[in-house]
Amino acid sequence: MGFRFASLGSGSRGNATLIEAGRTCVLLDCGFAAREFVARCERLAFDPRDLTAILVTHEHGDHMRGVGAVARRFGIPVWMTQGTWRSADFGTIASLNLFAGHGGDLHIGELRITPVPVPHDAREPTQFVFEHRGARLGVLTDLGSITRRVIEAFDGVDALLLECNHDPAMLRAGPYPPSLQARVGGQYGHLNNAQAADFLRRIDHARLCHLVAAHLSEKNNSPDLARRALEAVSGELRTCLSLLIQDESSGWFAITS
Repeated sequence: MGFRFASLGSGSRGNATLIEAGRTCVLLDCGFAAREFVARCERLAFDPRDLTAILVTHEHGDHMRGVGAVARRFGIPVWMTQGTWRSADFGTIASLNLFAGHGGDLHIGELRITPVPVPHDAREPTQFVFEHRGARLGVLTDLGSITRRVIEAFDGVDALLLECNHDPAMLRAGPYPPSLQARVGGQYGHLNNAQAADFLRRIDHARLCHLVAAHLSEKNNSPDLARRALEAVSGELRTCLSLLIQDESSGWFAITS
């Protein structure tokens, strides 16, 4: 078995990503109620009993809503930072593994996982780089700005799931009140299309077999705007670019190095 990933949904109403490496399968976040999570797995023909672990990026509801219930229902170990655990009520989790965002690599089954601290309005938020047999998948969402640590960690990945949350003009003209606009567009909010494109310019993206735009706002962005911003970085990205949709599973993306 190889190295692949799939989104069960991406956006402000719920996020969940499956990362599979050989006989290991990690669920990154579960922002859906347990029943909805199971239904989305069924659409992908994936059995939740095959999960090795649940890994949580941060405590916001669209990323952790179903974590406790799914962990209890299927007996799955959960990994998260100490700050995330202290910032939300996950209920009882039988096998809880706490780590520090700056504490170095994790090893879950056949995956080597590098936590990457990010600027976001949460207690101890992290994003991750997953490595299997020399191939690397980066998952980078829910951050308001790009740091040197982020550039270094994601440089040269083979596949990338990247936040393109909003278009600044649409955000300003959209339905959000000024306080929420400031939060989303601020240094600890979410990446806009131009920031995502600039991030790609600052890393070595020549190895990418998949570039997957994620966490698109349904009110403050459009798939066409996100696509145009990323394709403007390099014409070569057009052949590997996909966009995630909130209400649909993506299908599997196979990673080659």
